[in-house]
Amino acid sequence: MKSKITTQHRVDQLIHHFWKNGFLTLSRRYGKYLPEPRPVGNYQVDAVGKYKRKMVFGIILREEELNDPKIISKLDFLASQHSKSSTKKISLFVGVPSSYLNKAKMIVKSLPEQSQKNIKLIALNDE
Repeated sequence: MKSKITTQHRVDQLIHHFWKNGFLTLSRRYGKYLPEPRPVGNYQVDAVGKYKRKMVFGIILREEELNDPKIISKLDFLASQHSKSSTKKISLFVGVPSSYLNKAKMIVKSLPEQSQKNIKLIALNDE
């Protein structure tokens, strides 16, 4: 099933989820007014947000990425990040197409417990 949803639309859905949870968007991909987020390690993030002193990274995963064994190390690395100013962990919002949510849950369950606690999966509309 090939989806017609663009990556930009999925990033928009992720940003909407940021807002629903009270996060202010600091940077995002495909935005008109905000800068693109800087890479974290060797990984590109799609959005960065902040609420008071709590930081959040947002990434979008496509079907191909969910089938790639390297996704485990990517999620583990991003979920174990700390903010520069303190030892607070940076949360990771992971947007996945709703039809692949169960697969994403299985991948997250294979991560260390500390990383699992720091990841929030978000089901994105497929249509």
